[in-house]
Amino acid sequence: MHIADIVKLQGSTFSFEFFPPKSDTMGADLFQNISELAPLKPSFVSVTYGAGGSTREMTHELVVKLRTTTTLDPIPHLTCVCHSRAEIEAILERYAGAGISNIMALRGDVPRGLGEGESAWKDFRYAADLVKCIREFNVGRAHPDRRGFGIGVAGYPEGHAETPNRLVELDRLKAKIDAGADFIVTQLFFDNRDFYDFRSRCELAGVRVPIIAGVMPITSLAGMQRMADLALGSRFPAPLIRAINRTGGDPDAVKRVGVHWATEQCRDLLDHGVAGVHFYTLNRSTATREIYATLGVRDSQDLRGV
Repeated sequence: MHIADIVKLQGSTFSFEFFPPKSDTMGADLFQNISELAPLKPSFVSVTYGAGGSTREMTHELVVKLRTTTTLDPIPHLTCVCHSRAEIEAILERYAGAGISNIMALRGDVPRGLGEGESAWKDFRYAADLVKCIREFNVGRAHPDRRGFGIGVAGYPEGHAETPNRLVELDRLKAKIDAGADFIVTQLFFDNRDFYDFRSRCELAGVRVPIIAGVMPITSLAGMQRMADLALGSRFPAPLIRAINRTGGDPDAVKRVGVHWATEQCRDLLDHGVAGVHFYTLNRSTATREIYATLGVRDSQDLRGV
């Protein structure tokens, strides 16, 4: 089922993100965590995609394995980087054959180590180009659900570091929607006011598709630093920093603060009618399960009544 249809049916989605394991040990750990998260009955799970081919085949394998051996509904990430149109169409054929219903279409980051004169861009330069390709695939190919793939794209409540002009950034988001995307999953953020402002600006720009909020609980000081790096400069509100500082660096206390902050984010987002909450799990289950428990729910169906 397309994500936009799930939002209409359920009111909100609740989902998790995983990245493909790089070893057998990591794979075993991942599926242990997946087994602990599956009882929460997420609306979907997404699987990230390595830049320049570093984990691409592992992504395909993990997506198909999740689809065929679990009750979860996987959504693979797909990027423009280093891909020709023929390669993208072959991947889409594979996913259609496996019964995948939705795709996250992303520009992707330029991989390190490209040879001199080598370009990361082949047939696609922007995510809107990839969205258009997927939409054309939907029209031109048979697909199990007859309407083709639902298409998700990224949104940036705090802004994108490569596009400091926020008007241009919103124009580019609108271009992705106009090309055929039908839902948005945002980058992580820690101040809900950033999300609400982003959602309002999208509406003013004529972007009227479900916007799913990305949430990542802080579980360690090192993880907090990685978030700032990976998310292109996340903004940590002063009250959150103050609470982290009060822990004196104690690992358990840092995790408690991070989980509490994320829990209150989720509660507030639900109170403000968010289309969905997407947990960036880092392939771990503990923090997400603790958030569910603190909210007093057993699975994502119960969260819709919070």
